Amino acid sequence: MRKNRFSLVLFIFGLLTIAAAQAQKPTSQTIIPASNPNIAYVGRVSFTNPESPCFTYPGVQIRACFEGTSIAMRVKPNSGYFMVEIDNREPFKVASLENDSVVQLADNLDDILHQITITLAYEGYQRRPEFRGFLLDAGKTIPQLPLLPKRKIEFIGNSITCGYGTEVTDPNAPFKDETENHYYTYAAATARALNAQSLVVARSGIGIYRNYNGPKTGNKDCMPAMYTQTLFTDTTEVWDFSRYTPDVVCVNLGTNDVSTQPYDTGLLEKGYRNFLKTLRGYYPKAKIVLLSGCMLKGKPLEDVQTALNRVAREANDAGDSQVYRFDLTPADGSLGYGASWHPSKAQQYKGADELVPFLRSITGWEY
Repeated sequence: MRKNRFSLVLFIFGLLTIAAAQAQKPTSQTIIPASNPNIAYVGRVSFTNPESPCFTYPGVQIRACFEGTSIAMRVKPNSGYFMVEIDNREPFKVASLENDSVVQLADNLDDILHQITITLAYEGYQRRPEFRGFLLDAGKTIPQLPLLPKRKIEFIGNSITCGYGTEVTDPNAPFKDETENHYYTYAAATARALNAQSLVVARSGIGIYRNYNGPKTGNKDCMPAMYTQTLFTDTTEVWDFSRYTPDVVCVNLGTNDVSTQPYDTGLLEKGYRNFLKTLRGYYPKAKIVLLSGCMLKGKPLEDVQTALNRVAREANDAGDSQVYRFDLTPADGSLGYGASWHPSKAQQYKGADELVPFLRSITGWEY
């Protein structure tokens, strides 16, 4: 009896030892560094540290093909909010907050080749997000570059283009990083509808000559002054314009310039005229569309439209036939509002429904 009891103790001890060893054994994964040449980046990204690329403008994308049943991304902690698309599945949102250096994106997938697109959902100039690569199943890899759309659009804008407050329905709600989502903007929806790459240069509150509630004489840090920067609010790295040459440039500025009194319509027009010259210098062949946004009405809207019409007409008369005008329908509340009376998701999508056929008409893009 004692012998049997002793044997049973040894057997149980052996099982516990095996279980403990298995529990201590780390799960094996493949680390894919951010510098892997088969990862595609779309947007203004700083590669000062190629193992931890940094970006601040909303809409920056990271694209890849990957093998296996799971994928996670490695990031600098507190990198904020991202939209994720895998294959043809519904897009979803993930967050990297203070202690999150690894964010699980998917598991239990079929063990086949997948495609993933990760989009920065908010304005990251305060958090300065950084991407540090992927974690895949053991032995799996990123075998090839994803097939990127050939068409290219650049969107230059303010909070409307950023997606300020698109995830809430209370117009009295304040701005929060977690409720801003560029994915639901007219810009992002337009790019998806036209199967185009999208580069975004936008920041809430910015103007063409005067930022929100700025002095009548204008601000030094408005869009023309910041436009050449790879990272917003960082003057140390100038963007290399050869990295992305758009077919179409959509400029949606002017709302903040006239949102509060007093403003100067002459300086507004001059700001647009000079910025158009800047854009044409970088993009000699691009179609440039000057937009009025959906948040204006009354006299301020008329002033912006008058300035844009005059600048476009002058360019056309001077022989530049590739400068166009387009007006997004002003919001009237029928589609609700986002935070701080910004366009709702439905209003943003209405803007895309209006802009897409116009861009098709000037480009000939059908599918």
